[in-house]
Amino acid sequence: MRFSSASSSTSNDCGFSSKEHDPSKEHTRESVKPQSRIKQETKRTTHSVVDLQIQDLTRIQTLHARFNKSKKQKNEKVRKKITSDISLVGAPEVSPGKLIATLESGMTLGSGEYFMDVLVGTPPKHFSLILDTGSDLNWLQCLPCYDCFHQNGMFYDPKTSASFKNITCNDPRCSLISSPDPPVQCESDNQSCPYFYWYGDRSNTTGDFAVETFTVNLTTTEGGSSEYKVGNMMFGCGHWNRGLFSGASGLLGLGRGPLSFSSQLQSLYGHSFSYCLVDRNSNTNVSSKLIFGEDKDLLNHTNLNFTSFVNGKENSVETFYYIQIKSILVGGKALDIPEETWNISSDGDGGTIIDSGTTLSYFAEPAYEIIKNKFAEKMKENYPIFRDFPVLDPCFNVSGIEENNIHLPELGIAFVDGTVWNFPAENSFIWLSEDLVCLAILGTPKSTFSIIGNYQQQNFHILYDTKRSRLGFTPTKCADI
Repeated sequence: MRFSSASSSTSNDCGFSSKEHDPSKEHTRESVKPQSRIKQETKRTTHSVVDLQIQDLTRIQTLHARFNKSKKQKNEKVRKKITSDISLVGAPEVSPGKLIATLESGMTLGSGEYFMDVLVGTPPKHFSLILDTGSDLNWLQCLPCYDCFHQNGMFYDPKTSASFKNITCNDPRCSLISSPDPPVQCESDNQSCPYFYWYGDRSNTTGDFAVETFTVNLTTTEGGSSEYKVGNMMFGCGHWNRGLFSGASGLLGLGRGPLSFSSQLQSLYGHSFSYCLVDRNSNTNVSSKLIFGEDKDLLNHTNLNFTSFVNGKENSVETFYYIQIKSILVGGKALDIPEETWNISSDGDGGTIIDSGTTLSYFAEPAYEIIKNKFAEKMKENYPIFRDFPVLDPCFNVSGIEENNIHLPELGIAFVDGTVWNFPAENSFIWLSEDLVCLAILGTPKSTFSIIGNYQQQNFHILYDTKRSRLGFTPTKCADI
């Protein structure tokens, strides 16, 4: 994977570029380039990588803010009772089918996230929403917008939709949403239900909790295709919104909680969804895919593996998809990392989540330091370590070596139930130039959770099976889906 902020004829929608064939470079280069020369050549890529890291760190703050707020407000008995009483009024009575959506990479907008086009309202209008497995709430920027960030396209206007309806304070669904802090007291039962979601230091959305009709394209098990209008989809109509949302109209939540888009669509598509993210060297004529519903081709894949989601932790957050790591492998050998590093504590801290909205992968200390040192140990004899890149560490000077002779160790994750997820080297390294390659993994403090980001998930078909509480994954050429 070659990271480049410059455009080229072989670049793709992810902002990465393929290395063009040059017959003159088929033979071994004469010598190793000095550090100063490589530092000069990578200056323009540094800004792009730093931007992604800033967004990732803001994202991590977002996830931890959501985690801390959830611990304070949690009342499982009330939530489960309310959730069991809610059904999707307006959902068509059909046999489960499939919704196949095209995802757009945000790299052209300077974002490592993915976007999905959604039809909202009556008559339906298009809105581009960020895909987020770490959030439950679906929300749009709504008119009147008192304090809103820039978005590409028009704002959603509830006054122009015949199917928009506010959820009132006396509606039991109002208890599912995070209220402002300190709470806003409703002056009457008919007042609209206020919500407030804080996503970190710079991101938040505040407005009215409401229902609306979302139009979805259903691919039935028989292969037919039709549009269905799903009424009473709960969402946030945001009038005050701030943060780094990369020109999107809002956010589409795919978390485990009852408010997420995937949870509310269960009566239509069943209890599973999956996505397949194309690699960052793909041409612009191929795209990533998001699939709601059972995918028989995926389930019949001979290399499909499963690991269970972590359930039943008293203080863990129900939104996140936790998985239980046992050990990390580098070059096929398990590292000596204390097993308690991967456990969720009695306070709900720690653990590991898989997340679509974080670009790189982040491992909590001391795991990250051990992983980083092992990669450096395996590579430093053949490739000089480059210390002057400000974000990623370690980086390696691979100039003077034929590309076919560059061997990068592979990363593997072993889970407690015996499953092993092996990643090809291109999912764990970023090429900043033809002569410099860096480990695409960073660290987080010991008390925080680890995150498997979307960079490592590319060219794997990832299945979220909430009915059986398990994560599936298999290597796939995602461009062929």
